[in-house]
Amino acid sequence: MTHSIAEIARALGAEMVGDGEYRIARAAEPAGAGRGDLALAMDERKYGAALRSAQAEAAVLWDGADWRELGLVAAIFVKRPRVAMASLTSMLDPGADRWEGIHPSAVIAQDAVIGADAAIGPFCVIGPGARIGPGARIGAHVTIAGGAIIGAGARIADGVRIARNVRIGDRIICQPNAVIGSDGFSFVTPEKSAVEQVRGTLGDRGDATGQSWLRIHSLGGVEIGDDVEIGAGSTIDAGTIRATGIGSGTKLDNLVHVGHNVQVGRDCLLCGQVGIAGSARIGDRVVLGGQCGVSDNIFVGDDVIAGGATKIFSNAPAGRVLLGSPALKMETHVEAWKNIRRLGRLYEQVADLRARIERKDRDRD
Repeated sequence: MTHSIAEIARALGAEMVGDGEYRIARAAEPAGAGRGDLALAMDERKYGAALRSAQAEAAVLWDGADWRELGLVAAIFVKRPRVAMASLTSMLDPGADRWEGIHPSAVIAQDAVIGADAAIGPFCVIGPGARIGPGARIGAHVTIAGGAIIGAGARIADGVRIARNVRIGDRIICQPNAVIGSDGFSFVTPEKSAVEQVRGTLGDRGDATGQSWLRIHSLGGVEIGDDVEIGAGSTIDAGTIRATGIGSGTKLDNLVHVGHNVQVGRDCLLCGQVGIAGSARIGDRVVLGGQCGVSDNIFVGDDVIAGGATKIFSNAPAGRVLLGSPALKMETHVEAWKNIRRLGRLYEQVADLRARIERKDRDRD
């Protein structure tokens, strides 16, 4: 499938110059772009030299670029490159493979409800009473447990597991091998355990003894809003009594773990390997960088931003920007590490002062 430069410019709401009928088949980085490609060169410092030496005849350019001097037949100018990338990639994405209708190898309970125009891939298993919304695309080897509800326009990739008591809104995108609604990691001992004792005393285990762990079962399921994306290999545990919740518009990267009873707000961004422990509450529009950790039973307020590998052990007020382990205000963390880097010089200065004082003491003696 090809698109004209004029079609692309209209889709991006961007300015076009040159031959609007010039057709492109794919987007490419400038260094590898040739005829029939649309070179993405929105930053002169990063891509200007590569574009000048490439064979591309059409490009998306930085503001103020001389497209004729670059030897182009046509060009598109955008104001916000990454916003343009969102529209452009959506336009050029052919989408995942789609089976028409229901593949004959799928196993579907008689009372499951499959919406109009839904596509069910090979070797899927859909349990009793499950409901799949209209226009859903379910990949191969997906299992959807009895009673689960999936909204309209869902895109469920290969190998996804959706457990019982899971309710998902419209237009979810779920990448391969994600697991939604697995049992929470929740256990208790008959008597007060060493873990409970240490948590209360901050170190003293007292006379607590070793005991067997009793499982607390997960009855609450998971509730997910509209327009949520869940990355490959991510896991969302079911709640114990009430459902674990993911708000509308929230995006989970690959290998994110959301523990039981956690409540995540709307339009959050949870990057790769984020882990949120049980019963934590995450506000709206929170951004957690890769490998961030959030302790159980705490609250992270609206609009918090945490840099990569930040560990949040206590409540974080709304709007706070955090970094480090334990989490500190970003400016405090940066200043603390500046001071740490100065410690070597400080030790030398203190040693020199001590030596001078000792010499003066010996001279007085």
